[in-house]
Amino acid sequence: MTTTPTRSTHGSPAKSATAYGLVSFAGAMLLITGVFQLLEGISAIADDEVYSTGVDYSYKLGVTAWGWIHVVMGALSLATALAILTGRVWGYVVGVGIGGLGAVLSFAFLPYYPVWTLIVIAFDVLVIWALCNQISSARR
Repeated sequence: MTTTPTRSTHGSPAKSATAYGLVSFAGAMLLITGVFQLLEGISAIADDEVYSTGVDYSYKLGVTAWGWIHVVMGALSLATALAILTGRVWGYVVGVGIGGLGAVLSFAFLPYYPVWTLIVIAFDVLVIWALCNQISSARR
């Protein structure tokens, strides 16, 4: 006689694997976004001629200032990504904030390098989605 195993939705291995996968995804995406931000910032600091804008722009910061902003955001993103990947719970909430702030700052940088900036914004949105999904699952 065979018995069918009972399934519990709370704490099931499949649910745990999904949660682990989402957290790993968010951490990896935030790590990639941090590297992108760092590269963007370093290239702006090293050579002001790399980026140029052809329109009258509302956020009139110099390219070097934008470079330093991106370097700081990149460093914060990397630190938060490492916290998420090592399982620090505070990293989830901070990661949502870093993802949101990164998307807003990238949006403000849009006229300088539109395609690259849209890619970074998309990655930030994916990070926010994955972390919010995990935080929501953890609350249930």
